[in-house]
Amino acid sequence: MKTRIRIEKLLSPVTTAILLAALSNCMTLQAAETPPNILFILADDLGYGDVGCYNPESKIPTPHIDRLAAQGMTFTDAHSPATVCTPARYSILTGRMAFRTGNKSIFTGAGGPNMIEPDRLTLPEMLRGKGYATAMFGKWHVGLTFLDDQGKPILKGGLEAVKRIDFTRPIPDSPIHRGFDQFFGTACCPNTDWLYAFIDGERIPVPPTRMLDKSKLPVNPYTEDCRTGMIAPDFDMNEIDMIFLNKSLRFLEEHAAKSPQKPFFLFHSAQAVHLPSLPGKDFQGKTKAGPHGDFIAEFDHIVGTLMAKLDALGLADNTLVILTSDNGPEVTSVVNMRKDYQHDGARPWRGVKRDQWEGGHRVPFITRWPGTIQPGSRTSQTLCGTDVMATCAAIVGTKLPADAAEDSFDMLPVLTGNDHGKSVREFTLHETWTFDLAIRRGDWKYLDHKNSGGNNYEKSAELKPYILPEDAPDAPGQLYNLAEDPGETRNLYKKHPEIAKELKALLDKSKSSGRSAPLR
Repeated sequence: MKTRIRIEKLLSPVTTAILLAALSNCMTLQAAETPPNILFILADDLGYGDVGCYNPESKIPTPHIDRLAAQGMTFTDAHSPATVCTPARYSILTGRMAFRTGNKSIFTGAGGPNMIEPDRLTLPEMLRGKGYATAMFGKWHVGLTFLDDQGKPILKGGLEAVKRIDFTRPIPDSPIHRGFDQFFGTACCPNTDWLYAFIDGERIPVPPTRMLDKSKLPVNPYTEDCRTGMIAPDFDMNEIDMIFLNKSLRFLEEHAAKSPQKPFFLFHSAQAVHLPSLPGKDFQGKTKAGPHGDFIAEFDHIVGTLMAKLDALGLADNTLVILTSDNGPEVTSVVNMRKDYQHDGARPWRGVKRDQWEGGHRVPFITRWPGTIQPGSRTSQTLCGTDVMATCAAIVGTKLPADAAEDSFDMLPVLTGNDHGKSVREFTLHETWTFDLAIRRGDWKYLDHKNSGGNNYEKSAELKPYILPEDAPDAPGQLYNLAEDPGETRNLYKKHPEIAKELKALLDKSKSSGRSAPLR
């Protein structure tokens, strides 16, 4: 301050302003030359209403996630790119909506091939090109090619396909072939999908040797989503998330010790809180909200432990932390948690995982970047998980090619508080696992289909009580004004056909053009 006062006394106000602006520019350039580390934490099936900073009526304490929000920015209008995991993860890793691939697969077991095309630029590959060390620990679920004993690809779900895998052969399209220097995790949902074994790099070092004995699992509504597959001897179903956490912690420790000057991109892809809810031994009974509540508490612990490690290693101040979920909360967990514990993981939205309604894809999205993001800030900017790629590109000073990240928008002005209240996105696309599509522009949301686009409410005993009266049963689509009707209870398709027509035309144009982001 003393130096600045002396300068202001010697120079005119105009000259002082020019010098200060130049100094600010120099500081910005210096910051750009030392890009931040990036820690991306992806929860599985964590709902908007599952955490306290989004839902004051949550019955599950989430102190670490709430603290992260208090230290950074909370997005209240953030969306997963799809309403289920495989397309959502593809879209996050590529900045491109998954429906554009034409591949509707939700992979299980030995399902593949890798949905990310070999020549497509990925988020980790882009960052690696800027000198980042890249690592991923946890659930992959974007498809992998497993080979049989003849070296032929299997590319199937199911138990028999898993039994055909030759575990001596490498996986030719593993995450280390899509931009990650390191990978340790599982092919699909860790505790759900036929193949219960860990992948290290491009191999499964400890193959499955026996059938999973489901009789040893707890019997309750929260543990039913578990297929009877093959399990490896080192695969402890209750401790999967702690194993992933320890891998991420070790990566941070080794990076700080060996490469402190090199930035890193760490993708921590949690199993929590995908069903079956099998919390670790240290978390069983942790909450008053049953096994699923305990599982959410375990995820909160994971977040807190990662934050504490950044602090301990002196990395926190130069690390951008992003926390979000791959889609909304699961049907079974929402329905039963409402009944058993008066906790609503989808609150305050209509719909759940798989649905096109907000509960299926509006998710928590929290960012922290000390010195750049204002602590305790909240934004109503509409964001999609595809936007992570363009935002990171802007942060590290990379110009994305025209044939990459076609649905990704740069949210850096929002993070820095320089958006000046102007919407970054003109519109946002939404998709379900069936490739039913929707488009959101401002307060208006148009669903280019009938019903939920995902779950069949008429045939589901769990969901039938949540069927709402239909205002326009013969309309081919749905139109809602989220400002006036956030619960999506009144279909305005017939009342405002001109808006429905305009939004459908915009959606069709985005489909045919192959992108929603401006051409770079």
